[in-house]
Amino acid sequence: MVTFLPTVPGPLADVPAFERGIGGAESNLACTLARAGHRVRWISRVGEDGFGTHLVRAIAACGVDTGGVRHDDRRPTGIYFRTAGERAVRKDERAAAEAAPLAEVVYYRAGSAASAMSPATMDVPALLAGRILHVSGITAALSAGCLALLREVTAPRPGRPLVSFDVNYRVSLWPDAAEAGDVLRVLADASDLVFVGEDEAAVAWGVTGGPEAIRAALPKPALVVVKQGAHGAVALGADGSRDFVPALTVDVVAPVGAGDAFAAGFLSATLRALPVRDRLRHGHLMAAAALTVPGDLAVPPSRERADRLAALDDTAWGTLRLGPGWTDADPRAQEEVPTR
Repeated sequence: MVTFLPTVPGPLADVPAFERGIGGAESNLACTLARAGHRVRWISRVGEDGFGTHLVRAIAACGVDTGGVRHDDRRPTGIYFRTAGERAVRKDERAAAEAAPLAEVVYYRAGSAASAMSPATMDVPALLAGRILHVSGITAALSAGCLALLREVTAPRPGRPLVSFDVNYRVSLWPDAAEAGDVLRVLADASDLVFVGEDEAAVAWGVTGGPEAIRAALPKPALVVVKQGAHGAVALGADGSRDFVPALTVDVVAPVGAGDAFAAGFLSATLRALPVRDRLRHGHLMAAAALTVPGDLAVPPSRERADRLAALDDTAWGTLRLGPGWTDADPRAQEEVPTR
């Protein structure tokens, strides 16, 4: 989708103007992985309109292969407007007084080109051609055709790539929470690698017993990564393995795009066959890059720098603090500093 970001703080009702950007969980991840030096293909549908042209150009400019994107001359490109802040997970959620305000998010994607994705309108073999196929629960909420497509590409078959699934529960896209839970659980269990927030699991599946309870609720994936916000993330393997890495201390500019960046960092390290602990650390580093810029996309740290930081001992990792500009390639840019 094309994203419109307020030019000044405040509720949407009071914002006089917006800046255009790009958004979407899968495209955010694709752009971040490509900027990190990987070969990435993004496959979707956009309208035969200016917004679709802008979207494809912007994603391609990040180094992503957009040759598989299809243009729909009957349906528009989806757009949405949002303010800064955390996303609500529950319909009745309100921001705590001491926390950052919740974001206002308004989607205009009903009947969009992307909602017309289905096994009949997409190139399924192309989707299955990479080493990793990454999909999101957001797509499953768009239409029956989109859900059928996800079921098709996550179905067991010889030579299937590693299937990575980010639950990405969006309360505004699922009018029926029970239906959402059923759909997302089936897709998660059909995948090899699952990313899920602890708060998402509580709302979608009623699982509140922590990472081990979430792992028990999803017995089939080879690896389940449970995100615990500012606390950290846990990777739990089907073999009983457990790896926890605490989150970094970050001077947050905007809490958007961090989940997609975390998944990109984890997948980047997975493609490089790094240990699970390092995959989690690379996820946190990519998330820190996204948190220290105002939009969804950030320039990731260089691979050399990310590897150096990921190799820190536990004490040094725990005292690391990152702020705006820390990924700048200029050696004069802000350096990471200890919190104490």
